[in-house]
Amino acid sequence: MAYEKLGAPPLDYMPCQYGKSKLLFRGPARDMTGRYAAFLGGTETYGKFLCRPYPALIEEGLGVPCVNLGWPNAGVDVFLHDPEILRAASCSCVTVLQIPGAQNLSNRFYRVHTRRNDRFVEASALLRAMFTEVDFTEFHFTRHMLGCLAQVCPDRFCVVRDELQDVWVARMKLLLTRIDAPVVLLWMAQRAPDDGMDASYTAAGSVLVTRAMLHAVRGRAAQLVDATASLNALEAGIAGMVHSEFEAIAAAALLGPAVHVEAAEALIPVLRRYLSL
Repeated sequence: MAYEKLGAPPLDYMPCQYGKSKLLFRGPARDMTGRYAAFLGGTETYGKFLCRPYPALIEEGLGVPCVNLGWPNAGVDVFLHDPEILRAASCSCVTVLQIPGAQNLSNRFYRVHTRRNDRFVEASALLRAMFTEVDFTEFHFTRHMLGCLAQVCPDRFCVVRDELQDVWVARMKLLLTRIDAPVVLLWMAQRAPDDGMDASYTAAGSVLVTRAMLHAVRGRAAQLVDATASLNALEAGIAGMVHSEFEAIAAAALLGPAVHVEAAEALIPVLRRYLSL
């Protein structure tokens, strides 16, 4: 544990469990017997390296329990396959779903870990046949694998990208039908949604998700909130994050505290209506 001497002490996320879920969510555990808002999302919602991620800021602003069901690097699959998440979301007054990227879900080209969706597990025979020059045993994470495929052959990569985007739309529609409460979609990223099909797979935020994809699922949600980070928030960087020097590179790849403040400010007036405040 020598790395702990390289910087600030590690942040205590007070991990907790809800029901029979195998996931450890960010705590402390919230009471779900009365009115509450639920928050589903990835690393940003979980609040990696942050003392107060946007669900905590919203809880302070509204005075209503905000149940943080964020999971680092979560794709659509982790929410669909966890009955406790679906139950907690369905019993809420309103659920915020931070829009997940399209790279971290199983599809006909490759399989991801059922809970750690950013983990690349296996390439299908179809993908290996498409990229015979690639050794897929070298990959452990989906983003690394996709970046390499894009460099090897952009045209063949587009076939994989199109598959991911089609599967994302289908799974998002399914997820939205399985949550009984109103769902507010949250776009929280470094950039606004792209208009074309060439969405970035490198920027922090909803990887490979386009404006057309959002339009395809928007009708099944109560509302879409655009919390694209402002230039000022991006320039503030990671100031205020809690991490060691060993973790500095990982922290720099995430959205900083100022972006979370903007997201909370955008969501509070929307959620106030659903919570009857």
